[in-house]
Amino acid sequence: MPHPRKATPTALAAALLAAGLTPLVLAAPATAAVAKQYDDFNGDGHRDLAYLGYNRDNHRGGAVTIVYGGTNGLDTSHTQVIDQDSAGVPGSGEEDDMFGDSLTSADLNKDGYADLVVGNQTEHVGSAQYRGSVTIVWGSRSGLSGGTNLAPKGGAAGAQGHFGSDLATGDFTGDGSPDLAVIGGGEAWLYRGPFTRAGGTGTVSEIDKDGAGWYSSGLAAGKVNGDGKTDLVVLGEQFTGTNDTPALRAWFLKGASSGLTSGASKTLESAWHGGLGANAVIADFDKDGYGDIAIGQPDKDKGKGAVTVWRGTSAGPSGSTTLTQATAGVSGSPETDDDFGYDVSAADTNGDGYADLAVGVPHEDVDGKQDQGGVHVFRGGSGGLTGTRSAWIPQTVAGRADSDTAFGYSLRLRDVTGDGKADLAIALSGGGILLPGTATTPTASEAVVLPDLGGGFQD
Repeated sequence: MPHPRKATPTALAAALLAAGLTPLVLAAPATAAVAKQYDDFNGDGHRDLAYLGYNRDNHRGGAVTIVYGGTNGLDTSHTQVIDQDSAGVPGSGEEDDMFGDSLTSADLNKDGYADLVVGNQTEHVGSAQYRGSVTIVWGSRSGLSGGTNLAPKGGAAGAQGHFGSDLATGDFTGDGSPDLAVIGGGEAWLYRGPFTRAGGTGTVSEIDKDGAGWYSSGLAAGKVNGDGKTDLVVLGEQFTGTNDTPALRAWFLKGASSGLTSGASKTLESAWHGGLGANAVIADFDKDGYGDIAIGQPDKDKGKGAVTVWRGTSAGPSGSTTLTQATAGVSGSPETDDDFGYDVSAADTNGDGYADLAVGVPHEDVDGKQDQGGVHVFRGGSGGLTGTRSAWIPQTVAGRADSDTAFGYSLRLRDVTGDGKADLAIALSGGGILLPGTATTPTASEAVVLPDLGGGFQD
């Protein structure tokens, strides 16, 4: 898999201008108010965007860039960079740290400001190499400031635990306090809210299939069965019977007042030999009141890739459909190592009430250019997602048509302008771009260049 090259935002901005696109410089945020969104870090009522950026000069170990929202959307003149050398943030940046490799957010201490949760799975702690760390960076009226480390539990507290390799938030217990799920030590852990700046949390419990040979690697949170509580999907490997090769599986856990209760599991690959693994998102694509689970499987069929949509019902997920580049109506054709489904994100891009799905294909070859990449947007509707309601977004919307740029390796669909249509953030080697949602598909008109983007978006 090619690694994204270092961003050159000025070059990307110039390319956008040459393509007839104008990067926006928007008004400053309004006066702070009670946060209405789980990603509103300064409580002004507007969504903000966090993503892995680049190390600041003379700093190392990973950094997170935040672009704050304003009355007209993201305000690229109002940004912030946070790393372990920032005032009040625990630890210090080290050469092989990955501070910001995983990101999620919620108002964990219920003070009206969303807080950013930052994973650093390669952090060395004392003699425990690669133990990993999870830092809550606290929201405030002036933005994110100061931080508190989360204490790992059980096997996640030792060397090679990679605590914080994935994160997810939601009110899994339905008590009004956001909770946090963390991967560490090959297991998932549920930290119940509320959280305090002193490091306090509610009770912590392990999420595991005891004695079943299960190893957790990924998380997705959302509301599947319509009971109002957040549910969790854990992605991982499971060794079954006498087979030495694990299966790649998805495990549904239902939100409950006591925590999370085990539900159905789904086999994605019966013989999993390692690779990119799976990623997932939960959204209601057919507007039946139940969240569907879209699972990206970029390694499927020798890297041609696929997305499995595990449909939501009142009893949890049941039945599934599969989307690929061979699905009728989908642009292009499946090829080895395209990695369709490398990343997936969901929200309503056109304001019709149905969630839509963005699917990254970062290693698609286009017009002879290797790994140029692209993004498919599948529009939701009656019956769910279909190829006939899909659209292709090429790298040229960013004013480029280059090889090895992996356009679409990370995606995020959220309504940052407040117009009821989700906007699509797309990462590529050398930067990133935000396409506004419209009545049809996200468009390059009035696109926003995302400064200093060097990795993935927050969940």
